[in-house]
Amino acid sequence: MTKTITRAMLAEAAARKTELNKADVTAVGEQMFALMSTALMAGENVKLTAFGSLQVRERAERLGRNPRTGTEHRISPRKTVVFTPSAQLRTALDEKANGRKQQSASDVHERA
Repeated sequence: MTKTITRAMLAEAAARKTELNKADVTAVGEQMFALMSTALMAGENVKLTAFGSLQVRERAERLGRNPRTGTEHRISPRKTVVFTPSAQLRTALDEKANGRKQQSASDVHERA
């Protein structure tokens, strides 16, 4: 089951963990997002150590197809932001996924 975490939820959790005022934490978070957006719009990469990096990539013009009707249409060139997780984040995700697989396998054996 996938859960979506919002900015408000992040700010609330950060305020609890740091014991800072929620309004101050929210202001800092909003400013960080604004600075990251400005850097990306300027074509700079944003590297968040131990989390990942964001970079702007250009997508070439291409031909797309409507899967329902099969009609072709031109997709114009555009810029997009790509997130690349850090090695630390990938390792943590892999460990969590492997632990979950092992746990669910042992749950099946216990039920049988």
